[in-house]
Amino acid sequence: MEGKQESEIEVIHSWSAPRSLSTSVMYSFAQRDDIEVLDEPLYANFLRVTGVERPYRDEVLSKMEADGNKVVKDVIFGPGVKKYRFCKHISKQRVPGLSDELMKRGKHFILIRNPLEVLLSFDKVVRPSFLELGLAHLVAIYNELCDLGKPPPIIDVAELREDPEAALRWLCQDLDIPFQAAMLKWEAGPKSIDGIWAPWWYDSVHKSTEFTPAKKYPSPFLSSLYDLLEQSLPLYNMLRRHTRGKSSLGPQLPRPILPVPANEKLLVWVGDEILPRDSAKVSVLDSVVQGGDSVWEGLRVYDGKIFKLDEHLDRLFDSAKALAFNNVPTREEVKEAIFKTLILNGMFDNAHIRLSLTRGKKVTSGMSPSFNLYGCTLIVLAEWKPPVYDNTKGITLVSATTRRNSPNNLDSKIHHNNLLNNILAKIEGNNANADDAIMLDKDGYVSETNATNIFLVKKGRVVTPHADYCLPGITRATVMDLVAKERIILEERRVSLSEFHTADEVWTTGTMGELSPVVKIDGRIIGDGHVGPVTRRLQSAFTKLTEESGVPIPTYRKA
Repeated sequence: MEGKQESEIEVIHSWSAPRSLSTSVMYSFAQRDDIEVLDEPLYANFLRVTGVERPYRDEVLSKMEADGNKVVKDVIFGPGVKKYRFCKHISKQRVPGLSDELMKRGKHFILIRNPLEVLLSFDKVVRPSFLELGLAHLVAIYNELCDLGKPPPIIDVAELREDPEAALRWLCQDLDIPFQAAMLKWEAGPKSIDGIWAPWWYDSVHKSTEFTPAKKYPSPFLSSLYDLLEQSLPLYNMLRRHTRGKSSLGPQLPRPILPVPANEKLLVWVGDEILPRDSAKVSVLDSVVQGGDSVWEGLRVYDGKIFKLDEHLDRLFDSAKALAFNNVPTREEVKEAIFKTLILNGMFDNAHIRLSLTRGKKVTSGMSPSFNLYGCTLIVLAEWKPPVYDNTKGITLVSATTRRNSPNNLDSKIHHNNLLNNILAKIEGNNANADDAIMLDKDGYVSETNATNIFLVKKGRVVTPHADYCLPGITRATVMDLVAKERIILEERRVSLSEFHTADEVWTTGTMGELSPVVKIDGRIIGDGHVGPVTRRLQSAFTKLTEESGVPIPTYRKA
């Protein structure tokens, strides 16, 4: 270094929890020709402030600066002879009392590793605990940097091991420094840059010369560490969601754009609690996962009121009884869960609720309801969602080859979650670039679409299929009442597909879409290809009804 003048240096801070390949990353950066590295410069300050015991505690305190703010000022941000200085930090070393300059200055990134892997190797020197794992500290550091307007890149050890060059290139790009191929390899053995604690912690990394793939098969996990894993995984998963690399099995997919971006930050009722969207999950042992064993309802919110709430709850509880659910929540409990979910989300208009009640979690996997000993699982998923069809210009339908379930097999009056029959028909509709698909019964008569009930108008008469194979929808019943109030003749009977092809008007009904005009079926133009007069008349009557009726949401006050 002789002859080189010291000057201000740009600092790169690496933050990680223990056992996260942070030393390998430090060795990687040490191979660069434009960087110097520091191995945990705040370790002595951490030992002094916390008083934790380590086999090397006295040696560290005697040989390293233990005043954290002196370290920040004179060591971390002191002058240097290289362009960059890499500082390896362990998250729990970010203790109270340190200067704000530590976080405000320099470039920061976070290195994470699945605690399932960390726990298997942690207790060689220190007994594992939630505090020692440091994931809570790591989340706090991430939030602190975000609050400062400096959201740090996050890199997962799994990405680094799977494709070191790609991961390091991403990291260098995010840090706005050039990638150097030298970062991919280093010499085996102890290094002059190692901290005093290296003999206790660095045995395996000293045998390495590069980032290597993880073992194909792990060691057995100790049940004594299960509670610690359960506490730590949510924190790891929260950070993992912000990585830019591959995060799941199969091909890497771009983050999808939501139909309504505001739905990215939903609060969802699951079981007996409210959870953020990405944390709202049911158990793999839940009946809805094990066999689609669940019932559901769709409800819509209009101007502070839930339309036809009691009718939907009647059908929900009837469906649950038909399927012999036990330990079902009370009607009042379900209502309260709906109200609380809507209020917390601030959803008082133009919202849709997907209400599900599963048979609940099982004590072991299997079909038998005798395994369901935890009670039902209630799910209230409320979203900002306008009607899903074009109710102004109309929609197109095709007839599907997939037949609607017969009551001989599964009664459509049970509003269950086992929707594969409908999904197969929807696939046919998608393949034909249609909005939905008409499903026929076993005799070839029209039943409904894959998602809605269906009506036609011919010579001033409204006709709809019997609710034998189709679901007797709440919106369907509402529209049938409106037809009667408008003094229009209504027929409920078997209806052939050709009758729909030659109808004057056709519409579908459902909570998701309300009353949706159909302008084309199987390539045939319906009527004159525009929304017909009877359809418009009933749409208007339906809109007026939603404005006048419904169960008020507590605390809602119209602006």
